[in-house]
This record gives sequence, structure tokens and C-alpha cells, in this order.
Amino acid sequence: MKYNRILLKISGESLAGENGNGINSDMLRYYVNEIKKAYDMGVQIGVVIGGGNIFRGMQGASKGFDRVQGDYMGMLATTINSMALQGELEACGIKSVVLSGIAIDPICERMSGRRAIQYLQNGYVTVISGGTGNPYFTTDSAGALRAVEIKADVLFKGTRVDGVYDKDPEKHGDAKKFDHITFDQAYEQGLHIMDLTAFTLCKENNMPIVVFNMNKENNLYRILQGEQIGTIINNK
Repeated sequence: MKYNRILLKISGESLAGENGNGINSDMLRYYVNEIKKAYDMGVQIGVVIGGGNIFRGMQGASKGFDRVQGDYMGMLATTINSMALQGELEACGIKSVVLSGIAIDPICERMSGRRAIQYLQNGYVTVISGGTGNPYFTTDSAGALRAVEIKADVLFKGTRVDGVYDKDPEKHGDAKKFDHITFDQAYEQGLHIMDLTAFTLCKENNMPIVVFNMNKENNLYRILQGEQIGTIINNK
């Protein structure tokens, strides 16, 4: 097994499926099935999920919401998604817990690195909601922060494309995919893999990132088995 402890970052929009918003039960079940395959291997799994299928702070700000208020609304959206994920995990017999960057008693416990690691070591899929707990930070930044806090071996960024390209593969047929790229090379080429705060946090803490297509069945399992899927970004 290539990694013992991972942080999986998935977007809120991925839960919406073809609906475009809200939570699609089929997509929720699909993601839980993919997580279960990794869980059954004995991998310790932390999860950060976005809230864009319910509310996105930046979009709210563009429509007249106060930015800070909008960001807190987005944090609550991540908590709704995290609770849905927890419910489906437990329905599949997987122990899970929701921690949060913001205090929401009695729904979830407050996030701390030590608490999260204890849950992971005790066999819980640990879903971390509430972003970083602060406005002006994306859930990509939250994913990077939580990966560092839980001392993960790697940050997995599950997307709808199969890795990092030199240009948008959905717009350019000649786009070139990278199997591996360094943080410095990604900076130099202006590749928008994650927001700069998240990317810098990973670079400075030597946290490798794997970008892969989470919507292709068994991809997560196959990467954990050591197959070359997606793109790895690190300092080497």
C-alpha cells in the first residue's frame, strides 16, 4: 500500500451530479463506495468537502452579500455536505466523525489536529467541515491545512479531469498531461491546480498533491495500490 494516511479533498459540486445543485443521493453513494474501498485496505482517511453545491461565498458576494457573511454561509454549506457524507458512510458500516473549523454544538466537535489523528488511528473516517474556520479562505486552503495538521502522507484532490495539463483539456485537444510536476514548475507555468494559498502551504510543508479523476470508478483504490494515475505534484 503506497499511502497509510490520506486527506481527500472533493468539491461540493461533485455531490450535485447532473442536478447542478443540492445533494444527489446516487453521487453521494458513489463517493462513499470509493472511500470504502480505501477504508477496507486499512488506509486512514480524512475528508474535506466543499459547499459549492449549496452556497459559495464569492458568488454570494457578487450578488450583494457581505463577503465575510457569505464565507461563513459557505462554511455551513460544507457542514451540511459533511453530515450527509457521514450519514451515508455509517449506513455502509463505516465508523465516521465530523469535526469542524467552526463550533457547531451539538452537531460536530471542534477540529484540532490531535483530535483528528486520534479518530483516524481509531479507525474513523474523519470528515473535516467548516473550511479553515476563517473567511477569505477557500476549501482548497482548508484541505491543504488539514492535510498538514493530520500529518497525512498525501493530499488527494479529486476532480472531473484525469490530472494536470499544460492547458485546459476541455477546451484544447492538444493539451499535454503531466504524470509528475514540481511545485516550482507549476508556479513557473502558471498552472491553476489549487489556489495559491493552498499550493504554497503544501509546498512549504512538503505535502505532495495527487490530482486525479474521482469520477472514474476505482481510481482512488488503484492509486493506493501504487498505479500511476493522475498527476503528482511535489518538491522533487
